[in-house]
Formats: sequence, C-alpha cells, structure tokens
Amino acid sequence: MKKTLILLTALLALAISAKAQQSYSGQQLTEEGAWCWFADPRAIHYTNADGSINASYIGYIDVHGNVKAMQLDHNTGLRTEVLVRSYFQPDDHNNPSFLVLPDERVLIIYSRHTDEPAFYYRVSKRPGDISALGEEKCIVTNHNTTYPSPFLMSDDPEHFYLCWRGLGWHPTIARLTLPDAEDNVQIAWGPYQMVQSTGARPYAKYYSNGKDKLYMTYTTGHPDNEWPNWLYFNVINLHAEKQPDGTVNVAPTLEDIKGNHLSVIADGKFRVNKSAEYKQTYPYTLVDAPTNSRAWVWQIACDTEGLPAIAMVRIDRSKNQHQYYYAKWTGEAWRLTDLANGGGRFHPSNTEYCYSGGEALDPANPNVIYLSIPTKDRSGKSIHEIWRYTLNHQGQVAMKEQITRNSEKNNVRPFVLPGSEHSPLRLLWMHGDYAYWIVKKGYPTGFPTAIHAHLPEQWAPCHEASKATKGAFTVDLHMELPADHYHGTMLTTQSFSYGLDKESVKPYVEMGGNRYYSTNQLYTSDNWATNCTGTHGDNWPTPHATLRITFTYDGNVLTVYRNGLIDQVIEARKLKASQAATGDIPFGSIEVQSYDRCLSQEEIQALNK
Repeated sequence: MKKTLILLTALLALAISAKAQQSYSGQQLTEEGAWCWFADPRAIHYTNADGSINASYIGYIDVHGNVKAMQLDHNTGLRTEVLVRSYFQPDDHNNPSFLVLPDERVLIIYSRHTDEPAFYYRVSKRPGDISALGEEKCIVTNHNTTYPSPFLMSDDPEHFYLCWRGLGWHPTIARLTLPDAEDNVQIAWGPYQMVQSTGARPYAKYYSNGKDKLYMTYTTGHPDNEWPNWLYFNVINLHAEKQPDGTVNVAPTLEDIKGNHLSVIADGKFRVNKSAEYKQTYPYTLVDAPTNSRAWVWQIACDTEGLPAIAMVRIDRSKNQHQYYYAKWTGEAWRLTDLANGGGRFHPSNTEYCYSGGEALDPANPNVIYLSIPTKDRSGKSIHEIWRYTLNHQGQVAMKEQITRNSEKNNVRPFVLPGSEHSPLRLLWMHGDYAYWIVKKGYPTGFPTAIHAHLPEQWAPCHEASKATKGAFTVDLHMELPADHYHGTMLTTQSFSYGLDKESVKPYVEMGGNRYYSTNQLYTSDNWATNCTGTHGDNWPTPHATLRITFTYDGNVLTVYRNGLIDQVIEARKLKASQAATGDIPFGSIEVQSYDRCLSQEEIQALNK
C-alpha cells in the first residue's frame, strides 16, 4: 500500500511538472489588433431575454490604421470580422467601444487620439449583428476627444451618456439622444468638464449601476509627470426625473463616496489637488494619496452590494518598479491589498516607463482580478504572463492561478467582457511584441500584437463551410494597383460592377442603376511609419499597392471583403457573376478567381495568407 501511494505521488508530481513545461498563450482570435485600457468597454457580451441574440463583440485597431470589430455568435459558433473604419490614425488609443441600444442594435464609437474635435460611430443595421453596419456618423465637439465610454441608464431610457477625456484634457460628460432612423444623434446636455486637477491630464475610468449613477475614479495626472500621483473617486448622480409629458430632466451632481455633495456638474468644475488641506477637507474623494509613488488606474467595478473595487498600480520614482494593488470600499474606508510585483514597463522601448502589463477585474465578481506579471519560463527568460488572483472578503489573496505559461511573447492588457458570466468567452488580452502606442518615425512597428482569448479546451469557433445554395457565387480579385491612376472600374459582371471614386477615394458597388459606396476610403495608414511625428493632426494616405477584394453572394446578400474583412453588405436579388471581367484601371497585375459557391470568411481570410 505504501509503495502504491509513493508511486501515485510520483506520477502526480510528474503530471504537474509536465503541465508546467507546456506552453499556453491562449487562442488567437485575430492576428493584428491592439487597444489602450481607457476607452471601454472595448469588448462586451450580450444575451437577450429569449436567447435569440447571444454574442460577444470585440474591438481593436491595427498598425495599418484599420479600426476593426469581431463578433462571435455563440448560438451558431460563427466568427465574423468587420472593417469599421480604414485609414485611421494608427494609434492604440483609438480602439472602439460598444453600446447595445434598447432596440438591440449595436453602436460602435471611436475617436482619434487628442488631435481632432470629433467622435465617429456606426450602428449595426440589425439587432445584435455587427456584420452589417450603417454609414459612419460624426459627433462634432469644440475640443479634443479621446477614450469614449458610453452608458445606458434605465432612469433615462431615451438617452445615452458618454464620458471621455475632452475639455481641458479632463474628464468630460455629455447626454446624447439615441440614434434615430438615420442613425443620427444629438447632444442634449453638455459637454461639461467635471473636475479640474492641478495635473495636466487626469486619467479616468468609469462604471455604471445601469440605473442612475456613474462611478468615476481618476488620477491627479499622468504618472510620467506627477510625483506623487493621487487617485480620486467620485459618484456622478444623474438626478433623473420623469416629467408629466414623459420627458426626463437631469441635473447631474458630483458626490463623494459617502454621498456628500461636491458640485452641480453644469455649474462648474470640482477642483482637486494633492495638498494636505484638500485631503482634510475632502477625505471621501480619495482612494489613494501616496507620498512616495505614482498611482495609476486600470479598472473599476462594483460588487453585488454596490461597493466599488479598483484595480490600480503604484509606480516608484524611477518608474522601474510597478506594484499592483486592489482597492475595495468597505462601506467606511478604502482597503488596499498589495497583490504582486508587476516589474517595470512591459515593452523594450525607452519611453512610456509607466506602462504596466496590466490588470483587469471580473465585473461579475470583482474579487477576481487578472494580472499581467513578468514570469520566468522554463529557460529562465522573463515574459509577461496572465495570472488570476482571487481575494476573500477580508481582502486577502486566497488563490493564485497561472493562466498563460512559457509564452514566446508578452501577454498584456487583459480584459474581462462585461455580461459574459454565462459565456465561454470571458478573458481577452494582447499578445505580441509591442513597441509603442502609435506608428511613427522612430517607432515604425508600433503595436504589432494579436488578440488572444482564454477558452475552454473543448470550445472553438465553428468552421463555417461554403454555401452551395442555388445562385451562390464568389469572385476573388488579387491585384496590384497603380498609384498614378488610382480610380476607375476594377470589375464588371453581368449584374454589378465595382469601382473606385476619384474624388472620395471610396470604392462602390454599382447595380440596378444605383451606387452603394463604402464608408471606408481605399487607403491604409502605412505612411505614418515614415512621416508621422505624433498626435499633431497627421494624415498620411497610403494607396494600396496590392489589394484583395472578394465578393460573395448567397442568393440574397452581396458581401464585399477587403483583405478578408467585411466592408460592405448589400441586399440584392438574382445576381449573377457571369461575364466577369476586369475594368479600366491599368493594373500592375490581377488574378481573378470565381467559385460557384459562397465562401466563408474563414476561407476568404485563408486566401490572404
């Protein structure tokens, strides 16, 4: 019996050792994608009451300036990747965020990083399905816009609220009407700058109770510039009141965590600083007031009792030591838990020393936090790996579990999808060789990362097969385009043609006497790598030297793919692709391949490999 126990113990030890030697860096969802951690939700999960919609939506931007979104339909298992906007500022601050509207359409909103007074957004044409998006719309402001965070509130069901870094480079809020039949929105209240700091650029994260309050936590400024850097917390109370005519009036105020009134937001900014006098006067606006470190914030969420928790980091004077912390409001005070040493900056560049690997709270259970921690692999090399920490009700770390291991590249900026507690897809992160937050001279590679996910071993997106229904077809064009004649017709068929407009540089499908223009210009942002010097309003249009355009038709819908991404979706009947011929553009070379079936996106993307 004793020998048997020794043998079993030895086998168990071998199994544990073997697992420790295995490599795991998650499942790759997209090869090119990145995000910052302030525009949120950068991904969400939504399931409606009858279960007909059960999908995850993920947003990111790539180094070519493509703002992209992915949809994973958990009812069908299908994965869809969409080109939301081409030729955008190639900057990881510009990842899109999502809002599921009351009619279950999905709003995708994004902006450039600081150098344009505008937000852009697109709304899905169908409930719960972002594969077909409406035209791009613009919300014009009179100040720079970065980090959009949208919210719906049940006490004010005819509007949505948008928070961002805007007026004076400070936390800003506005109330907007819901998109109308043409997807237009109007600013109904605001924008208003909520606070004024002694720091130049406070960094804020937001959370909502979904009813009548928003929670905001923010820093004195950027930790690069502030020593020390404090962390504050405010409640935005909407005070929404329904009128006899059915309209809702709002008069939002700013409060501390105890409910003490600080300001009427529309009347002026609440001023914060890091003095002893401020700390004594407004103690319940402070989460952390360190004397010898730079606080920075990663996320905020509330537990089932409505008590907020904050994922934060303290960075030392040299910026080489990042210590992860967990702050939890107990009802009387903020309790800080020292979690783990996050090392220094996760990237090799000699800049942005305050970029930690990252933290993420599970919004369904804020006692669970995911950390990107430098971890030695089997060869002794240090790589940022994803860990899961679970805290008990006393704020102590009760369990640690390593998620990724022996990765070849860093795993950073984890994120848990809100609403995903009953979904197999919960945890995402960036994986790769990140160098800098924008593609520019000096950092031409920018942020060449992929988006990875932690998924059950038995679950994977299904492989959609070609559709061989009657009348279905695919036409695939792989071409070299001349820079000096970048317009004209690319393809003609019996039923439709495809061309490039000279003035707008937007491609179009022409059929039945109508032209259907793409929202997206036929440019990339690759010239930023040799011309851009920063966020100065740069625009460096780069024509595609090579391009793959694929048309699929399933008998009802014509879908146009640009380099494997859905660009246009047009309902049409009785189309035929016979007599397909190239147009009048003097191509450097062109290959045309036709299929008598509707290829799946997976098959189309395989053509681009």
